[in-house]
Amino acid sequence: MQPGEICARHYRTGEPVAVQWRDGIVTNLHRATRDVAGDTWLAPALLDPQVNGFAGIDFQRDDLTAGQLLAATRALRASGCTRFLLTLITDAWPKLIRRLTRLRRLRAENEELRRAIAGWHIEGPFLSSEPGFHGAHNPALMLDPSPGHIRELRACTDADPLLLTMAPERTGALQAIAVAKSLGAKVSLGHTNASSEILRQAIQAGAAGFTHLGNACPQQLDRHDNILWRALDTPGLNISLIPDQIHVSPALFRLVHRALSGAEAIYHTTDAMAAAGAPPGHYSLGGLQVEVGADQIVRQPGGSNYAGSALRPIDGVRRAAAMLNCSWSDAWDWSSVYAARFIGVEHGLTTGCPADLCLVQTDRAGQLKSVRTFVHGEPDGEPS
Repeated sequence: MQPGEICARHYRTGEPVAVQWRDGIVTNLHRATRDVAGDTWLAPALLDPQVNGFAGIDFQRDDLTAGQLLAATRALRASGCTRFLLTLITDAWPKLIRRLTRLRRLRAENEELRRAIAGWHIEGPFLSSEPGFHGAHNPALMLDPSPGHIRELRACTDADPLLLTMAPERTGALQAIAVAKSLGAKVSLGHTNASSEILRQAIQAGAAGFTHLGNACPQQLDRHDNILWRALDTPGLNISLIPDQIHVSPALFRLVHRALSGAEAIYHTTDAMAAAGAPPGHYSLGGLQVEVGADQIVRQPGGSNYAGSALRPIDGVRRAAAMLNCSWSDAWDWSSVYAARFIGVEHGLTTGCPADLCLVQTDRAGQLKSVRTFVHGEPDGEPS
């Protein structure tokens, strides 16, 4: 790899900066000594902790090829996202382990995939089977977690970043959470109807997050006591939100950001599935067949519940900014630096981090117009 440098306006400060790198790693960040264009900005690339598929490719397929996985990762890069946690959803446990083992082997054999797939997010089968709370996951395949399950997952993933979504009210969940933490895995609560007391016990055991708050719960909730209020009233959770203006209403989206102290208590995720970055049509999500209309809502045919999203990462930044009535640059870190910090990977415009960058162009109104992605300092295709 050749050393390189980019000069542009810093996405947070607006100051002209120069970022230099060698061997794909940022070596220096300093004020630029030459003029830079007023509409060209430099930001860390986006990072997504929950991607189930992209660009027509379903990551839940057992016959997924390295070529298909590369096509999905390249489409994600074109949308500003250089790294993600490949997410697997509920399935029969032996099938899930075989799928994860195979995907990890595909990743190990390809440098491009190693850079893109930062780790793994296992969303199920340790989830609530209650109607409304299991979402698009098959309740018949739900399991109570055991220390053995967690150790098997960790043995399969070795030292890779590992995020587990669990319902803490399941039998054995609190012990499993403690084992997961001891093995370096991150536990996020989700698809759950846990009481406030169980949520607190889960945090004491080691849980650190809450997966896509506002989803995986019934459309009709008790206004006095429901999982939304309990989660927001429980200190110690990093809350993830899907900023597509669909899964969470703009009003609730704003209220969550106001309610939580410290911006770093929130991160954004697309929860993307195969329809993201692809035209409307019919797609698969594991064993489910789903349909996606021009409104980008992913549903099971004839149903009203959502089944993942069709959101592109860069559009998540745009929509988050619109809902929060802030600039794209103010919304950026929730889909980048804060998401990376939660899963525990080095990421940002900081010395020692990978030179994964986005060169952003804005229009006369200051709105995000296009983004060009750099991976380890190498430009990736044309601006999108």
